[in-house]
Amino acid sequence: MERRSFLRGAVISTSAAAFGGTLWRGAAHADPAQPGAGPYGALGSADANGIQLPGGFTSRVVARSGQTVSGTAYTWHNAPDGGACYTDGSGWIYVSNSEINPSGGAGAIRFSSSGAITGAYRILSNTRQNCAGGKTPWNTWLSCEEVSLGYVYEADPWGVNAAVRRDAMGRFKHEAAAADPVRQVIYLTEDESNGCLYRFVPTTWGSLAFGTLQVLKAGTATSGSFTWANVPDPDGSPTATRSQVSGSKKFNGGEGCHYADDKVWFTTKGDNRVWQLNLTNSTYELAYDDSLVSGSAPLTGVDNITGASSGDLYVAEDGGSMEICIITPDDVVAPFLRINGQSGSEITGPAFSPNGTRLYFSSQRGTSGSSSGGITYEVTGPFRA
Repeated sequence: MERRSFLRGAVISTSAAAFGGTLWRGAAHADPAQPGAGPYGALGSADANGIQLPGGFTSRVVARSGQTVSGTAYTWHNAPDGGACYTDGSGWIYVSNSEINPSGGAGAIRFSSSGAITGAYRILSNTRQNCAGGKTPWNTWLSCEEVSLGYVYEADPWGVNAAVRRDAMGRFKHEAAAADPVRQVIYLTEDESNGCLYRFVPTTWGSLAFGTLQVLKAGTATSGSFTWANVPDPDGSPTATRSQVSGSKKFNGGEGCHYADDKVWFTTKGDNRVWQLNLTNSTYELAYDDSLVSGSAPLTGVDNITGASSGDLYVAEDGGSMEICIITPDDVVAPFLRINGQSGSEITGPAFSPNGTRLYFSSQRGTSGSSSGGITYEVTGPFRA
């Protein structure tokens, strides 16, 4: 992606990862994940969409940038990026950001219980370079601006209520957001080569209008203990939020972030790492690092992320081999799918339907290598529960 060219040539290419699921990596200081055989077997030959999948899985195109979504009047946005799914009666909604500047914003596609497209519409407009974000427990979409002094916007996946800018969540180069309903906070990553990990503590859980922005403090090692400290000036001007607290830990290009089971996983693209915070004992460690892989790393250029109910993590590559890789709860890394003929693109926005049988994602620039060439896909198959 054009926004990332300045960081290429950092220590180890680009990075981010997937996470989620039940009781993943419960042991303290487990070894980082290593290559092995995935749970679905080897990839087959490319299908009509140029996608290689394991046996039993199929793909379809659900939207293309610049074209109306089938059966609707909505023109799908350019550069589709971060996404999430929401239950909608017996069906569901897939929300997708648009990572362009200016304009940006986000759109949505509504599906019936059979997976048929029943609607598509805009949910956020007139913002800048909306990259990743996160889903709240009250079923809104947090869309994050990945620009200097960027904002977080809270949008309605149904497109009924107007989106609201959440100033209290700070102004910095936002990437992803992950809600922790136990501690009633939102974790936030920062896409800077010396960025930080933040958490926003709302004054009232369920409302993001007011609250306190905090930054993680820790040592320089890849494992240890951490604490949180208040950010004095969340506006980030004249001093950037990442430079306001002495001892705040620096991370090389924050990307994806996810909460599950008293843990937070977040990723850093500049050193190709996935980090894990254990919130029960306030410690952190590496869950994946491509420089620690035995032999050739199957997962490079890691980016957008999601997790399945099984505890499997699905990691989308920016570049690399244009794969979504799986990291299993027993720390095995393997390709799940590969897109052919789109080396000038990246995979974005992976998210599962609420019933866990369909995986949505996009190729941000498709076969053209341009933001106007984005393609959004659905993969259906026997995902394990």
